[in-house]
Amino acid sequence: MALRTPAEYFASLNDGRTLFYRGKRVEDLMAVPELRVAVEHAAIDYEVAENPEYRDLAVWKDPDSGEEYSAYYKIPRTSQDLLDRSRLIETCTSLGGTMVTLIKEIGSDGLFALLRVLEGEPLERAKAFYEKCRAGDFAVAVAQTDVKGNRALGPSAQADPDLYVRVVDQTDDGIVVRGAKCHTSIATNADYIIVLPTRAMGPEDADYAVSFVVPTNARGLEMYISSYSAGERESFDFPLSSKHKMLETLTVFNDVFVPWDHVFLCREPDKAARLALTFVEYHRFTAVSYKLPLVDLLVGAAGQIAEMNGVIKAGHIRDKLTMLIMYAETVRALTHMAAIRAQIDERTGIAYPDPLTTNMAKYTFATRYHQAIELVQDCAGGLLVTGPGAEDWASDEVRPVLEKYFQAAAPAEERLRMMNLIADLTARDFGGYHAVLAVHAEGSVEAEKLQTFRSYDPGPAYAYARRLAGLD
Repeated sequence: MALRTPAEYFASLNDGRTLFYRGKRVEDLMAVPELRVAVEHAAIDYEVAENPEYRDLAVWKDPDSGEEYSAYYKIPRTSQDLLDRSRLIETCTSLGGTMVTLIKEIGSDGLFALLRVLEGEPLERAKAFYEKCRAGDFAVAVAQTDVKGNRALGPSAQADPDLYVRVVDQTDDGIVVRGAKCHTSIATNADYIIVLPTRAMGPEDADYAVSFVVPTNARGLEMYISSYSAGERESFDFPLSSKHKMLETLTVFNDVFVPWDHVFLCREPDKAARLALTFVEYHRFTAVSYKLPLVDLLVGAAGQIAEMNGVIKAGHIRDKLTMLIMYAETVRALTHMAAIRAQIDERTGIAYPDPLTTNMAKYTFATRYHQAIELVQDCAGGLLVTGPGAEDWASDEVRPVLEKYFQAAAPAEERLRMMNLIADLTARDFGGYHAVLAVHAEGSVEAEKLQTFRSYDPGPAYAYARRLAGLD
């Protein structure tokens, strides 16, 4: 079963996993319409393998065995492998209306990190799980961010010891873990969840230096789905969020047993930081890759609504569009350069994106995103929040009035639909979700600045300055 169909993916989710949504237990994800939207959106990662237009990008044939697998599970060895991976992520996100699918992207990010960091028996376990995911075409989430409690205190210093995931028992058969992770994307509709450390650990935090994988229906595992963007949506008012959604959870481990073959790190604080940062090297590259359709849409929507409003030739509009183009293409260029500048891990031969350029791309996207939103809204106008809704447009009595008074350089329907696209993207809760992701997803702005500084080698620049100053 190296390539699953969307139907097979859907069927796999009805396995008794413990889910809560809006205060109630969810027995069947597909039976709740607003949750089903998220599952169907995620299935894009399976649909592309069946579509002749994308098959060459989405499917990878192992040259040794001849078997075909999802290209997400191709271990990168070269710059071209990373460029291809970026293009696949960008393509699936574009098909997803600017919302990343993530059910294979993030899990493979985590697997690549494990394969690079681990050694000995833990590495063999990670290899076995990687091969299982590749052969089963599984959807895999990553739970990294602990709930953390008081951020001024480390894991072992918290008033409640469960605010970071920890090992509470260890036997010949495996370990028992307790605690919670938050901001866990797509865990509700994945097959497995990989747990990774969230930070560096000291000797006193040994119980918290843990990494493992569990099936999403593991006994004692509970997922509490965020109600953000709750409710069913009509496509006229919400052209994006009515079809595209990602579920986030508080993921709670209530004394979950993990057998040793699924344990990758246990009470080894000296390895926690490296594993956390190695995952980030891949996942921030995934992040900037899936932002590319979003920055393209900002340019396209701003230009289209300016034409429809009849202001495309105004000097200040051209200036705003130019700024949006420069923003989009700077993020794209840095993303591609991160792959072109790829580095090869000497021990494993696995390629990884250049951390310096990856973090520059993510920082550029995050720090200029809100300015870009302002530019798009300025091109559009106040109809983003004062325009009519789907019920008005469907009314035989009201619609002729709207068609008369909302026409401009384009018919009213075209103009209102473009306005609703921009409103959904920038002014409604889907837009708010994107805005928060820009700042916090895959690491904060401060984390990106810190990693950029750490990744830069100042030696050549310092030596050049000293030579020209006559100091050497």
